[in-house]
Amino acid sequence: MGHIKLANIGKAFGAVKVLHDINLEIEDGELVVFVGPSGCGKSTLLRMIAGLDKPTSGDLSIDGKVVNTVPAADRGLAMVFQSYALYPHMSVRQNLAFGLENTRMPKTEILERIAEAARMLEIEPYLDRRPGQLSGGQRQRVAIGRAIVRRPVAFLLDEPLSNLDAELRGSTRAEISALHARLGATMIYVTHDQVEAMTLADRIVVLRAGRIEQVGTPLELYNNPANRFVAGFIGSPHMNFLDGEVASIAGERAVATLAGGHKLEVPGDPRMTIGMRITIGVRPQHVKLGDGAGSLPATIRLVEALGAETVVHTDVTGHKMLVVAQGQHKLTPGSEIQLSLAGAPLHLFDEKGLRLGLAV
Repeated sequence: MGHIKLANIGKAFGAVKVLHDINLEIEDGELVVFVGPSGCGKSTLLRMIAGLDKPTSGDLSIDGKVVNTVPAADRGLAMVFQSYALYPHMSVRQNLAFGLENTRMPKTEILERIAEAARMLEIEPYLDRRPGQLSGGQRQRVAIGRAIVRRPVAFLLDEPLSNLDAELRGSTRAEISALHARLGATMIYVTHDQVEAMTLADRIVVLRAGRIEQVGTPLELYNNPANRFVAGFIGSPHMNFLDGEVASIAGERAVATLAGGHKLEVPGDPRMTIGMRITIGVRPQHVKLGDGAGSLPATIRLVEALGAETVVHTDVTGHKMLVVAQGQHKLTPGSEIQLSLAGAPLHLFDEKGLRLGLAV
């Protein structure tokens, strides 16, 4: 079992409130990722689930039991830290065994659990080495192995890959995903990297300033962001935004006037009124180079040739707009081009940043 429920959870340090009325249920076996910018409260929330911090208000339940006052050691959870937190004077085998020995578990069972975890994480050759003799990726696998041998109710991972280089981060991310599939255990994973969130999560919890902005599957958040913040945070590169004003409305369609007087057809919404200020979002992958319906004049500022794709930084009436074009293109900074939004899913937001209509 690994069902975790947070009901009206709040946290304050003195007069400073860092979490506000957090309501969330994590189902048994889910891999849920907390994501958001630095200081949004995601690590504080994880520490409260772990029992390292106590909530100021609300109830935190594990498998139906309120655990607000239950010590961390008695919650049946295992935490994997960013810093690995391995004992440097102990071998890998001793690091894996240490927590189990403290529970007076029979030695034969300890050895069985270590062997199982080492085989699963492919760290068998390193069992007699000390952490200082291992690479960062190997040390992180040992830290995860130390959590596995405990067979916890749920795994809590606090930015476990942030100390690894890009290539190792990608491979270790895949290992964690495969591990979750094999174990079928509940996992809560904290990261500031939305690419990690998109590739790992069953569901993503997007946090900002101590509040939940949206909860959903990666594709739900990508295709239907609840507000401008989520739209800009989920997706890589981030979504382009253009300011506009509603010029006309005709049923399910409307026309917006952009800076410079350019007209753009957008989805309609019952809440729209003539003259209403809106923000139009479009992902860089959906913008096309060249003329077409809804095309906009742009000035090229920078070209990043990546081989399989070309990232073009442009200026559209004072707004920065990124284009991710497949293949290789001969483009020159400073030159004028047309950008087509024909067929692109457009996301609309009102002046408060809340979503309008549906992407089309």
